[in-house]
Amino acid sequence: MTEQITLPPTMSAIHIATPGAPDGLQLASLPLPQLRPGEVLIRVAAAGVNAPDLAQRRGHYDPPPGASPLPGLEVAGIVVAAGEGADRHRIGARVMALTNGGGYAEYVAVPQGQVLPMPHGWSFAEAASLPETWFTVMQTLVMRAGLAAGMTVLVHGASGGIGGAAIQIATLLGARAIGVTSSPEKAAYAKSLGAVATVDRSEDIAERVLALTEGRGVDRIVDVIGGDMAAVNVAASARSGHIVLISTLEGGTAQVPLRQMMAKGITMSGSTLRPQSSETKAAIAERIAFSLLLSLSMPDWIKPRITTFAIEDAARAHEQMEARNHIGKLVLLTSFGQAQENLR
Repeated sequence: MTEQITLPPTMSAIHIATPGAPDGLQLASLPLPQLRPGEVLIRVAAAGVNAPDLAQRRGHYDPPPGASPLPGLEVAGIVVAAGEGADRHRIGARVMALTNGGGYAEYVAVPQGQVLPMPHGWSFAEAASLPETWFTVMQTLVMRAGLAAGMTVLVHGASGGIGGAAIQIATLLGARAIGVTSSPEKAAYAKSLGAVATVDRSEDIAERVLALTEGRGVDRIVDVIGGDMAAVNVAASARSGHIVLISTLEGGTAQVPLRQMMAKGITMSGSTLRPQSSETKAAIAERIAFSLLLSLSMPDWIKPRITTFAIEDAARAHEQMEARNHIGKLVLLTSFGQAQENLR
């Protein structure tokens, strides 16, 4: 017999009252999401904070049609209800999920294919830090760019969410990650995640990478910087290299040395995860589950460093992320999540 959980009619959630500055994020009481066929309702314990959330808050990243207008693209919590045909996850299961929006809330509806079991031994806060970054890196770096064992990958922003996930996944798959960081503390953190070497942003990055690879260059590059870094990446790339552009923190346009790209046979690709179909996201989830064995115990070094905020302090979390001096992931805890953390 399926367990039934009594649900409240309303929930606390963060909405974007005024697009722009972080203080436009406000706590409100809203109705619970209505489940569609194939969706599960998750009682949220923790929600990760990511760069697309900041862009949405500023009014530059609208949710796709039919998605929740609330921010929040990754959560961890407990399944409390299932829509028609949603039978993959039992009621009461501890899960993490890539959402299509709405994660900054006490409850969120998610297509069941985007939901994964939490790794054994992980807290809700730790699990909530994984889906958005791991789905992004798995699709762009592994499924599209073909990262494989024995390759070398250069990872910009190596101490952040995307960068940390790229190092972790590369290491798990038998590749060698070189992290680009901006301080000794960030370099040490990147190495704790599996990076075999680091390069400081103040150095000549391409020159240092060529020295680390005996003049060959790197097979794959994960770029979250954009702008002038495009030319640096081409110089640091090996022949037949692939540059994956995930974000443009320092510029959405670039001068790219096209002849050098042609001579090296370099591929450059970009991607945005949120607008993609639920079927595509479910395929990424399956690749994560089977290739990285998330159902088994994960090594402790996979866990990212976490800084937590109460969900009502979402504006403060956004301010800290915009300052770009944090290490690891920023995570919001609901009152349910705070209670769970206190029980640990």
